[in-house]
Amino acid sequence: MPLSDHEQRMLDQIESALYAEDPKFASSVRGGNLRAPSARRRLQGAALFVIGLAMLVCGVAFKATMIGGFPVLSVIGFIVMFGGVVYAITGPRGIAKDAPAAGPGAPLRGQKKSKGAGGSFTSRMEDRFRRRFDE
Repeated sequence: MPLSDHEQRMLDQIESALYAEDPKFASSVRGGNLRAPSARRRLQGAALFVIGLAMLVCGVAFKATMIGGFPVLSVIGFIVMFGGVVYAITGPRGIAKDAPAAGPGAPLRGQKKSKGAGGSFTSRMEDRFRRRFDE
């Protein structure tokens, strides 16, 4: 179930506050392998699965593909099927090329800059903090 606009804004604010409070931790979490696979990657994984399935069936059906009674083509087909599924469900490795530069004022991926007065959430919080201690 997708998040509502209000929930998405709250999540973005929490992410920004986390990054402002502990940028090292936030960058290590962002650099993790938690990305969802793209539609193209899923399609390629499904194609590998189908090719592996065809190899598995052909290895059992044709006696010419067996070496000493061992279905070599079937085993290779199973490995290709397994690899296709793993490829389809895992996200890309490494940091994405379109990821923003890491910095305290930099918005996190998918976060929109607020257009209201005061700039980003973190800068508004810093301003409030400074005003409290200046009084």
